[in-house]
Amino acid sequence: MVTVRPAAVVVLAAGEGTRMRSAVPKVLHPLGGRSMVGHALAAARALEPHRVAVVVRHERERVAAHVLEVDPDALLVDQDDIPGTGRAVQVAMSALDAAAQAATADAAATGHDVGGAAADSVLAGAVVVVAGDVPLLDAGTLGELLAAHVADENAVTVLTTEVPEPTGYGRILREPGTGDVLGIVEEKDADDEQRAITEINTSVYVFDAGVLRAALARLGRDNAQGEVYLTDVLAIARGDGGHVRALRTDDRMSVEGVNDRVQLAALRAELNRRVLEDWMREGVTVVDPATTWVDVDVELARDVTLLPGTQLHGATVVGEGATVGPDTTLTDVEVGPGATVVRTHGSLSVIGAGATVGPFAYLRPGTDLGADGKIGTFVETKNAQIGTGSKIPHLSYVGDATIGEHSNIGAASVTVNYDGVNKHRTVIGSHARTGSDNMFVAPVVVGDGAYTGAGTVVRRDVPPGALAVSAGSQRNIEGWVLRSRAGTAAADAAARARGTRDVAGLSPQARAELERAATAAIPVTPPPHLPGQPAQLDDPTDTPAGGTTTEGGQQR
Repeated sequence: MVTVRPAAVVVLAAGEGTRMRSAVPKVLHPLGGRSMVGHALAAARALEPHRVAVVVRHERERVAAHVLEVDPDALLVDQDDIPGTGRAVQVAMSALDAAAQAATADAAATGHDVGGAAADSVLAGAVVVVAGDVPLLDAGTLGELLAAHVADENAVTVLTTEVPEPTGYGRILREPGTGDVLGIVEEKDADDEQRAITEINTSVYVFDAGVLRAALARLGRDNAQGEVYLTDVLAIARGDGGHVRALRTDDRMSVEGVNDRVQLAALRAELNRRVLEDWMREGVTVVDPATTWVDVDVELARDVTLLPGTQLHGATVVGEGATVGPDTTLTDVEVGPGATVVRTHGSLSVIGAGATVGPFAYLRPGTDLGADGKIGTFVETKNAQIGTGSKIPHLSYVGDATIGEHSNIGAASVTVNYDGVNKHRTVIGSHARTGSDNMFVAPVVVGDGAYTGAGTVVRRDVPPGALAVSAGSQRNIEGWVLRSRAGTAAADAAARARGTRDVAGLSPQARAELERAATAAIPVTPPPHLPGQPAQLDDPTDTPAGGTTTEGGQQR
């Protein structure tokens, strides 16, 4: 257990990463919902250091902006034209010393006894150095490294691992008998015997700040790559009489770096495997881990079930007993206990307890579905508050809207929220029943307990308990198909249904006479009056298309 906080953590994020072949800086490539440098910063902050410094250079503005978004308190340090990890840590130490001096000066200015001149104040304590492209390095491993460093009173402690194929890595040179680290030799500077060593440097270190500062001042560039090597600090520290030791980890993947997209994909899959395994041990059912992806910041409760093809991103939270999937992607979505979300794409939305969503639903930002509510098949919602128990079952768009409790929205309904310049809001009250194929032309309010007829275009507010209809009376133009679509399959079917003979060979005049005779014999019968239906309205222009708006006009 770590008993001290490190004085600082330095994150190296200045490299270009040419093998990624990307316009995106290497350390900004994501996995598990975080950038690579974001993972490094999360592990660093878990140590509770006094300061975190991030060294940047390639695509400086983009990387710096992202770092400050992830960690606003991070100290940004610019690396100059001198190449190498040693140079990166040199400029970081200079910035950290300057920050320590500024902090001392501020304390002195406020009357605190700082015990000496501010100019003499420099960083003291343990300095942890990590690479910004080692995304699976966790706080637990860093904590063990720091604890070993402090307990053994080392000058330098390096994290190492064994790999079967060490090509490309720096090799750890150990002293026979004691096992202490003599130094690290880079691949291009190693001889054949050294290249056969399989213990490698992970580029993760803990230094004593004083030892590091003194050694950095003595670094040169006399090597095959002409760079300032941070690894040379180990040999210098040992030559000065300090203890240089290594902590070896058996978890090779946790210290694996990313140099190209093949390695990135491998680490992305490994991180996801670890995340899913952790959740399954916490009581989450993952039916098919091979097709399920869960970001590191997602929160899952006990007895959640994730079906195949599920992707949970960002800050998504899933409540106890909820089922998500199959084939569902949620980003920053809150899913309530016992809810079911099937074949749905959603972002920045809230799904209440016991609610059902999908299949084939699209929840855009601002959707808030109440408890026991329903967003059904081929429904799109955006910036919509939908109350407890309310349902939008089929084929509808509800945007910029508020719907009360226990209301039912008929199939093929649209809140017409955009006038070409501005968005407007639709408000539908509680216990309302709206018919199929309704257009709500916002801004408009439908009161509590109101009904609307099928095919209604709602342009004016509907008072509570009122029935809104806008369609005119239905008019049947008899014989239109036989006259206007003669010779088609539809005309032949109509002729057979009317009991007429084949008219394909008749002249247009003969067919017209035949049709007039046929239609004259067929009376037009009004629709029957069913029990429970309101009486026919006196004004035919006020009659909704398709009849009245009771059960026949509703979608369940």
